[in-house]
Amino acid sequence: MENAKKLLNVSSSPHIRENCTTSRLMLYVLIALMPASIFGVYNFGFRALMHIILTVASCVATEYVYEHFMHKKITIGDFSAAVTGLLLALNLPVSAPWWMGVLGGVFAILVVKQLFGGLGQNFMNPALAARCFLLISFAGRMTNFTYDTFTGATPLASLKAGEAVNVLDMFIGTTAGTIGETSIIAILIGAIFLLVTGVIDLRIPGTYLGSFAIFVLVFGGHGLDLSYLVAQLCGGGLMLGAFFMATDYVTSPITKKGQLIYGCLLGVLTGLFRIFGASAEGVSYAIIFSNLLVPLIERVTRPVAFGKEGRKA
Repeated sequence: MENAKKLLNVSSSPHIRENCTTSRLMLYVLIALMPASIFGVYNFGFRALMHIILTVASCVATEYVYEHFMHKKITIGDFSAAVTGLLLALNLPVSAPWWMGVLGGVFAILVVKQLFGGLGQNFMNPALAARCFLLISFAGRMTNFTYDTFTGATPLASLKAGEAVNVLDMFIGTTAGTIGETSIIAILIGAIFLLVTGVIDLRIPGTYLGSFAIFVLVFGGHGLDLSYLVAQLCGGGLMLGAFFMATDYVTSPITKKGQLIYGCLLGVLTGLFRIFGASAEGVSYAIIFSNLLVPLIERVTRPVAFGKEGRKA
């Protein structure tokens, strides 16, 4: 009862306040990303760890320097810049040069986040925006997954070419790919942690994965081939994107109906890019494009104010 009273504040709205802070939420996300990060280092070696350290450091440093010289409040303590850096690092191929993660980190924080007003004002996910920027600028290096024992194509590229893939290897993570996308087990462990702690719910990732699965079954050209469907679900950055980037508070809808529409849109776009596009991947572009439509989705799904009649404004 005492805790409930502390949440009530007799003032202008909002009247009910939450004890959970931004820094705590971001810390939970960092903890949830640890299994994928640790496996990425185990799978790809010290070079993966170097990418993670440099990319996270570049994001944090960029945010500090910008806010310092712009005479703004220093916000690196909310861990949002660290989350951006870690997500970007996990979306890099281990063979990428060290400066690429640093460049991407500066772009994510400076261009996508700070120039639009900082945390809560960015119109798209900074980490994915930086990844798309790097993909466009350095397509060859961002799609080169050859490193040590991983010399073949990624599982998605093999599927695109009509070749068979080992689904068990994809589930465990002993395949070529970006640093953090290969191990579905590690990603799901982190996702379960976020679900249990209440940081996210299944509305967006559930509709995302479900609509994508339906799209693949209908348009994938393999009928009810479950092994092909599971390979598509486990391949690429789909699981990482569904649980850790599509659910970003700032760039996803806040209305429940909007979240369902958003998840379905993500699934359809990812299916379109993968099945009919030239690239085997499509998660990054699907999320970025859907981020741009979030204001429209929220306007359409905004509930009518109590006591109002007629059409929505």
